[in-house]
Amino acid sequence: MQITIARLGHHGDGIAEGPVYAPRSLPGETVAGEVVDGRMAAPRIITPSMLRVKPPCNHYRMCGGCALQHARPDFVRDWKESVIRQALAAHGIEATFRPAHISGLHTRRRAGFAGRKLKKGALVGFHARGSDVLTAVPDCLILHPDLIAALPLLENLTAQFGSRKSVLGLALTRSDAGLDLAVTGGKALDGALRAALGQWAGQSGLARLTWGQEVIAQARPPVHQIGPAQVVPPPGAFLQATKEAEVALQAAVAEAVGGAAQSVDLFAGCGTFALPLAQVAEVHAVESDPAMLAALDQGWRDAQGLKRIRHEVRDLFRNPLLPEDLARFDAAVIDPPRAGAEAQSAALAASKVKRIAAVSCNPVTFARDAKTLIAGGFRLDWVQMVDQFRFSPHVELAAQFTR
Repeated sequence: MQITIARLGHHGDGIAEGPVYAPRSLPGETVAGEVVDGRMAAPRIITPSMLRVKPPCNHYRMCGGCALQHARPDFVRDWKESVIRQALAAHGIEATFRPAHISGLHTRRRAGFAGRKLKKGALVGFHARGSDVLTAVPDCLILHPDLIAALPLLENLTAQFGSRKSVLGLALTRSDAGLDLAVTGGKALDGALRAALGQWAGQSGLARLTWGQEVIAQARPPVHQIGPAQVVPPPGAFLQATKEAEVALQAAVAEAVGGAAQSVDLFAGCGTFALPLAQVAEVHAVESDPAMLAALDQGWRDAQGLKRIRHEVRDLFRNPLLPEDLARFDAAVIDPPRAGAEAQSAALAASKVKRIAAVSCNPVTFARDAKTLIAGGFRLDWVQMVDQFRFSPHVELAAQFTR
């Protein structure tokens, strides 16, 4: 059947009346193909849009890592901002948008690869869209060159220590001291495997190798410069995907909290925001993962010239800081996971905190929480879209709220 695409959905698929979903199609296009359960899995473009461009990456047809290389960059930027606008509009909220930050090509410093052992050698890459088929990506436009250069190393590891019955998860991060590799889905460690992995790691040039929950070898601490501090995150810890985006978000957060003398950093992680802010203010960092807070604390202790950072292990979903807990803070930073921070936002709305710097990776939950803050007396001053996941439908943002 033929359908005409009306708009893009939140996952980047074209949507026609019905609804019928068609991946890698664009608004205004006529496409044809078989529709099963409301989805045209392999649309054939009958009438292309003026928004369509030739995908710049050789792997795009098979790789599931990107979803929007077929669209003009300015359209993708405007569409991502529209996703935020629509989420806010659903709650009756309008916002002023600042110019977007868009990370450059070849800047992704962390990636999760999959590795499968073959009869001869191994295959390492990304899964095809909605499939367990792996695609090698030696010419990926997104990854930092250091990650690309490490692909043969990952293939060697998979060939030696993987299993043809399962797929290894290979979380690779570029640190300031070299590459940091955390492997999941592998065989259970025993003495022989531990020794063999240690020998392999010694020859690999990696800064650190982790297998499951155990650090097998660390030639050098995989440090990351965060503001004035050097931090060694625990294996597999969350970091912003590109250094460019991290710097942009830190600048937005610093502006949003203004000249606050006492700030609280909620969902603080390893200190992405707390450590830079400590150059001018005392900070109370709250995070549920004690290992990440330990990394933040060590980075703070080793740095020079920072004001005090206190920290607290706390599950902010089940046990948010209450208004009385927040009474001593002039400003708050909040950077929750995709689920947002419904309970913590309600407590902030009821508190006397004057300024909030919000960072979000989900416009829908951000808009829900923004409604709560506005009902509690805050004003949404501005929003900035941050695109560090180029060619994907993923949308991030920073925002400022003031009373």
